[in-house]
Amino acid sequence: MSLRPTAVTGSFLSVVAFLLTAAPAPAAPADQGAGAGAAAPAAAPSVPAPEAPEAPEAPEAPEAPEAPEAPAAPDAPAAPAAPRPGGVVPVAHRGASAYAPENTLAAADKADELGITWVENDVQRTKDGELIVMHDETLSRTTDVEEVFPDRAPWKVTDFTAAEIDRLDAGSWFDARYAGEGVPTLTEFLDTITANNQKLLLEIKKPELYPGIERDILRELRKEGWLDRRHLRTRLAVQTFDAASLRRVHELKPEVKTGFLGTPKVADLPRYAAFADQVNPRYTTVTAEYVDAVHATRGPSGRPLELFTWTVDDADTAARMAGLGVDGIISNRPDVVRDAARGRS
Repeated sequence: MSLRPTAVTGSFLSVVAFLLTAAPAPAAPADQGAGAGAAAPAAAPSVPAPEAPEAPEAPEAPEAPEAPEAPAAPDAPAAPAAPRPGGVVPVAHRGASAYAPENTLAAADKADELGITWVENDVQRTKDGELIVMHDETLSRTTDVEEVFPDRAPWKVTDFTAAEIDRLDAGSWFDARYAGEGVPTLTEFLDTITANNQKLLLEIKKPELYPGIERDILRELRKEGWLDRRHLRTRLAVQTFDAASLRRVHELKPEVKTGFLGTPKVADLPRYAAFADQVNPRYTTVTAEYVDAVHATRGPSGRPLELFTWTVDDADTAARMAGLGVDGIISNRPDVVRDAARGRS
């Protein structure tokens, strides 16, 4: 069938077709905001939308990954290689035990005479549950127990009552001047250092032998007024070689400053930091890198861990430890440590 009956008709149809197709074009801009028909895509190319791909330039913000270089913050804790604020703390090991019998009231008093504020002691428990200040598991090295109770070998602390231990001489073995010096109870020791206005680094000795000793110690400290805010903040710390025992202390009284005795691997420091405020290694294991690693780790209080090293008795080693940035040095000769550390500052 032909669509061209006449030339006029064909021309007329062409004109109509032209008008119909041309008319929508001017209407398209008005419809664009509503998302009208196919005319909109034609207009889109003229819009600078294609230039939006410059947004991918935002990916240059990935220069934020350079923030990882801000790990300069973690480097801040490395500053402790310099002397610590307030200087190195000298701690009298078992009292001033180079000058008086260890773990006695005389040793605490001697530390006070020397001007030493911090005193370390060891705590164990007698057969009848009394807390006493004694380092060894047995009584034989530092008392006359073998003479007083010759048939009670091996003279373990756990085999004697507090009254029996009270009969012992804990001073003569050191020097005749200290004859009659006794084994103090924890209560007596606390009374003495309170009178001297001293501070206490208390070591739980052999906690595996004394189930529940952590609770007993805290109970005694509370009774003697040593768990108030003043003591908790600046005058008391509890340490031990036994991680499980130290964790129990922290769980029972999180406010008590705690110290782990030993040298954990650097990778393990965060695990110890869950319950220890200090890491206290033997001085032969201390390096500048280890001190920095300890100080770069935050303890349960949110503050950097402290490091108290032991047992340093000579000036050269004390000066070297101070130069490494340790926080404290435990010593039988705390006056020697104090003077050597001051010589560096």
